[in-house]
Formats: sequence, structure tokens, C-alpha cells
Amino acid sequence: MRILHTMLRVGDLERSVAFYTEVLGMQELRRKDYPQGRFTNVFVGYQPESEGAVLELTCNWDQQHYDLGDGYGHVALAVDDVYAACERIRERGGVISREPGPMKHGTTILAFAQDPDGYKIELLQRD
Repeated sequence: MRILHTMLRVGDLERSVAFYTEVLGMQELRRKDYPQGRFTNVFVGYQPESEGAVLELTCNWDQQHYDLGDGYGHVALAVDDVYAACERIRERGGVISREPGPMKHGTTILAFAQDPDGYKIELLQRD
């Protein structure tokens, strides 16, 4: 068994796809409209779905906003240099919601970005 994907509901599909592809550097892997269900799924990731977990962005055509709730945490990405990753994200119009530095009560270097719908993306420095 392995994790296939994590699904996030998004309000503006093209804005979200642009964030994950242009700001975070993922690739759009596949897209499918479901007219009878009135939704579209777009899968994005850093490698093919057969090789690793990806994100499924689901846009319900009649819903423009979602409450994130207090149960959601974040999606984590490994990066070679957290400081450089944050600078690239800013240069591409992304928002850094927690500046790079050691985690509270620890030594792991991390930062947080935020996608257009408010989902947190943790950037973790590889050892």
C-alpha cells in the first residue's frame, strides 16, 4: 500500500493550479471535468502518480469558498534550502505565512507558505 493523493477543495481552479505549478513548481498531471456532478479534478505533483503521492485539486462549480476548519494541518514539501525556496515563492507572487527558521521547541529549519485558498504548505529543509 501507499498514499496516492490528498484532495483539497479549491474555490478558483485556475488560480490554484497556477499557484501549485508556477509558484511551487509542480506539474499538472491530469484534469477531468465531471459535468453531471458539476466539478473538475486536477492532479498536480512533482513526479508521475505512479511514482509518488500527488495533490488532487477539486473545484465544485457552484462553490467559490470553503471554510478550512480547525482539523486541517498542512501539506509538507521537502526543499534543499528553505530560505531560497521562500524567496522564489515571494518572487512568483506567493505568500509566506511563517518566515524560515528553526521550529518551535526544535532545530528543524522550516517555513510556511499559503495557497490562494488559505491552505498551509510547510517547507522543510532536507538534512
